[in-house]
Amino acid sequence: AYLFTQLCKMLVLATFFPSTEFSTGGVDVLGEFLKCTVDLADLVGIHLVMSKIAGKGQLKFMVAGLGWATAELLMTRFIPLWVGARGVEFDWKYVQMCFESNINLVHHITTAMLVWLRSRHDLQKSFIPIVMTLLALSCYRPLIVEILIHALGLGSWTLLTAKALFTTTVSVVGLQIFLGLSVQTANNHY
Repeated sequence: AYLFTQLCKMLVLATFFPSTEFSTGGVDVLGEFLKCTVDLADLVGIHLVMSKIAGKGQLKFMVAGLGWATAELLMTRFIPLWVGARGVEFDWKYVQMCFESNINLVHHITTAMLVWLRSRHDLQKSFIPIVMTLLALSCYRPLIVEILIHALGLGSWTLLTAKALFTTTVSVVGLQIFLGLSVQTANNHY
């Protein structure tokens, strides 16, 4: 599912958003915004994966998030880590890649949880805008990070810390909604 989703995203990006030959030195916010909008396909892919998994909802989003993060790791980071980190010279970029992979793991599990929460029929109506905002923040995280890089001039370790704080914030808010729904569901059974 991950590979099919990424293939569809690449086809859409290549068809509708061809790369520009000139570089202005800044960020093309509108272009990057439109490119990040294609990441909504990830949400659809995660939803389709969760709809095909048999089991309780709590397990569905864990399995879907973990599987999505594992597929991303294998497709984007496995070979650079395997080839580069085995060298004689030590380089901190491989440690940063590992930390970023862990941050992405939490991000994908959180995104899967938010997709699962949005698909719930017993979610309180007051939480729907919060869940939708968190899903939008999850999709547009690369754009937010790019703006932070250019606006604040963040270095690699500071950027990694900013990604961790962003992911932690979205995760904690989503977890609070999930726990509230779990308590509500448990109280309805008794």
